[in-house]
Amino acid sequence: MSDLQGLESTITSAIAAAEDEAALEAVRVSALGKKGSVSELLKTLGSMSPDERREQGPLINGLRDRVAAAIAARKTALTEAALTARLASERIDVTLPVQEGPETRGRIHPISQVMDELTAIFADMGFSIAEGPDIETDFYNFTALNFPEGHPAREMHDTFFFAPDAAGERKVLRTHTSPVQIRTMLAEKPPIRVICPGRTYRCDSDQTHTPMFHQVEGLVIDKSSHLGHLKWILEEFCKAFFEVESVKMRFRPSFFPFTEPSAEVDIQCSRKGGEIRFGEGEDWLEILGCGMVHPNVIRNCGLDPDEYQGFAWGMGIDRIAMLKYGMPDLRPFFEADVRWLNHYGFRPLDLPTLAGGLSS
Repeated sequence: MSDLQGLESTITSAIAAAEDEAALEAVRVSALGKKGSVSELLKTLGSMSPDERREQGPLINGLRDRVAAAIAARKTALTEAALTARLASERIDVTLPVQEGPETRGRIHPISQVMDELTAIFADMGFSIAEGPDIETDFYNFTALNFPEGHPAREMHDTFFFAPDAAGERKVLRTHTSPVQIRTMLAEKPPIRVICPGRTYRCDSDQTHTPMFHQVEGLVIDKSSHLGHLKWILEEFCKAFFEVESVKMRFRPSFFPFTEPSAEVDIQCSRKGGEIRFGEGEDWLEILGCGMVHPNVIRNCGLDPDEYQGFAWGMGIDRIAMLKYGMPDLRPFFEADVRWLNHYGFRPLDLPTLAGGLSS
């Protein structure tokens, strides 16, 4: 009995002295392992007489159970102590801002953001997206759009022409995205409902003009479209894009070779406090041009203007981006300044949707 008590005292002292789980595991193996001190005692029960087994069995088994319980308790204490130490050494100040991961550090350029917003708005109205080449022929850029040779309206476009090719034709960097409308009308049968966003080029450079800029144009061709439909589409677009509940619009007569009648569109705004707010105030701001597609354009695309009619509109993507997001100068759009992009850019995972908010 005294030997068992001494062994238990030795083992429990070793358990209490174990400073980590590795040391505790060594104590467990030395006591309860296959060749441990307690395990060796258990093996002696088989060679004892029945009377000795009845006397020693409960004592040895009790020793084993108490040692196992002490080891388990010490392991729990060591685990809790290690966790407490780790929490103390790895403490986080939850009031600090969370660092952005690599997938969120980049920024979407405002032009790309606004193109996505335009796509979301017009796709909801049933429009598809049409694209075309940046380098165009005279036919697609001018002639098919009712700009005949020598027409004075050609002088309105400060144009980048290429040197004549082998056939003597001078290609041109497109001055608007209207050639995409021509290509669509030649390739598809009505009804047609498309928007045409993309880069355009003109010889101009100042605070509100750059040699390369972006436009989006819309086209509807069918048998019954009229100016009322055009007005509704533009009004719904302005409300959705500028995220206002209502907006007043003003149509002023104008001239474009490819539409007749033609109009410039102004929308209601307020210029108080040095900023422009839409959907309120008594001021007006011109944002786009539009009109019914000229019969000559419909005819040039192989359609009968007595059977088909439609309307078109166009606006500068860069300009409406400046208006919506308060950018005073167009030139930094193309200067590749990361500081400017960090200020005006958009998080890559904040995709614009009509349900979630275009610019949330």
